[in-house]
Amino acid sequence: MAVLCRDEILRALEAGDIAISPFDPANVGPASIDLTLGTEFRYFNRAPTVIKVREETNYKDFSEKVTIPEDGVFLLLPGQSCLAITKESIKLSPSICGLLEGRSRFARLGLFVHITASFINPGIANRQVLEIYNSSSLAMELYPGTKICQFVFLLMKGAATYSGIFRENSL
Repeated sequence: MAVLCRDEILRALEAGDIAISPFDPANVGPASIDLTLGTEFRYFNRAPTVIKVREETNYKDFSEKVTIPEDGVFLLLPGQSCLAITKESIKLSPSICGLLEGRSRFARLGLFVHITASFINPGIANRQVLEIYNSSSLAMELYPGTKICQFVFLLMKGAATYSGIFRENSL
């Protein structure tokens, strides 16, 4: 695997191997593209319950979805996690996969953007679900449109297409 640099990302976009909508060329960095926070969030109920971690367990059974206005704010308390989704939709060819990473400016505040699931499969066509966690001792306000994470594109040896349950990612 090889990480695509800015010029290769732009070539792949032009060739149709990567599609991003909406796309802002200013968000393409030296080896990644910044993605922005959307307006949809899913927070976990604080009711005293035990989640059985099994294949059939569905996060939607333990969380509530909210949509805030473009100029709204989502308050994330210390030690709290939530799910959010990017504004951008990404489509990858079967020869490209990726990594979803946080941005250091927010990591230094104690904000995790993905808890463990950073690998993005080849052949996807969806928005990216973010597993956000506030590890600080302070509450954090999350604003739609913030460049919250970065997507690193990897060129695979061979080709494959993901067809699992999160192919169409939604909250």
